[in-house]
Amino acid sequence: MPQQVCMGATLQCSFGAAPSTLVVLPANRVLCEGPLAANIMDHVPLVNIMPFGACTSPANPQVAAATAAALGVPSPAPCVPVTASPWTPGAITVLLGNEPSLDNVSTCMCSWGGVVAIANPATRVTQIP
Repeated sequence: MPQQVCMGATLQCSFGAAPSTLVVLPANRVLCEGPLAANIMDHVPLVNIMPFGACTSPANPQVAAATAAALGVPSPAPCVPVTASPWTPGAITVLLGNEPSLDNVSTCMCSWGGVVAIANPATRVTQIP
């Protein structure tokens, strides 16, 4: 059964060089094993989802420019996540702030083609259906 995701969860992007952490704002005021619990709307770049170090996606204009400047040698650029859509699918049976709760099997798409996944949900025992 999937686990509830909370503030401090470890995230990983398929094109990112380093892991990142999830930041949950206290809007819903629901705690889970201590930290704030997340829902699918906690996807805002640079608010909820922090940068993943360097980006290697060829769809990212900064990576394309760095690669062109290096005469075609693939070159990473600083990561700036562009997660315009919510996490999917979420746990539709558990609502936090009238939105589905975020579970550890959900993913979030970056506009540059990366898939942001949850590497560590920051909970140990809280499971959600």
